[in-house]
Parts: sequence; C-alpha cells; structure tokens
Amino acid sequence: MDYDDMLDRAISETPDIEGGDERFDVPDPDIRQEGNVTVYENFQTTVDRLGREDDHVIKFLQNELGTSGHIDESGRARLTGSFNERRISEALDAYVSEFVLCSECGLPDTKIIREKGAVLLQCEACGARSSTSG
Repeated sequence: MDYDDMLDRAISETPDIEGGDERFDVPDPDIRQEGNVTVYENFQTTVDRLGREDDHVIKFLQNELGTSGHIDESGRARLTGSFNERRISEALDAYVSEFVLCSECGLPDTKIIREKGAVLLQCEACGARSSTSG
C-alpha cells in the first residue's frame, strides 16, 4: 500500500466533526420594552454561554449603548432607553470579539486575567495572550 492509498483510507475513515463552527453560539437577545426601559430577558443565559461575569458584560453594554442599567433579581438586564434586538446584538458581537474570542486561533476558550495591572485575554486552547481594554 503506497502513501496515497493510506492517506485516502485515513481520510475516508475519519469521522466528520459535527457543527464545528457552531460549537460557540451566542443566543439572540430576547428584548422587550417596559416604558422607557429595555428588558433583556435572556441576559443570564447569554452571560453563562459567554463564560464571563455578569457585571463585566453589563458594564460593557452600558458603555457601548451609552446608557445606564442594572441586573434585576431575576438575572435580566434592565437598560434605560429603547434599544432593539439588532443594536444589542451588535454590542454583544463587539463584546465577544474583544473579550471572548482568541485573537490568534479564534476559539472561545479564553479567560480574562489581570497581570501587573494589565487586563489580558488568555487562550486555554493555544496559550496566546492578548491585551484588552478591560
């Protein structure tokens, strides 16, 4: 058996990886309005999926959306003002890009660490470290 035959055999016997790019999926925001407040119903589910602290995510959303807000006793984010699902999704995408996905390998297997006053994103998959804005 020559090399090409062995390679073809190995490729044919290798199982397909299901949902490779869909391993990390941020849930679409479930938004509703209560007067002048936007309630982000599935905020806690989103934070859990991101693997980040809820205070860090809400502060980023407040800064990105230019508003104030808080997390209520049910784990919902309550943001002052009227924001549609698309705008909150864009803010979440910016958060994921800066604080979740590794800048080297693109995987979400990261954690935020503080070292000598600097805030770093450390990838558990490839070992890369990159600075973030905090």
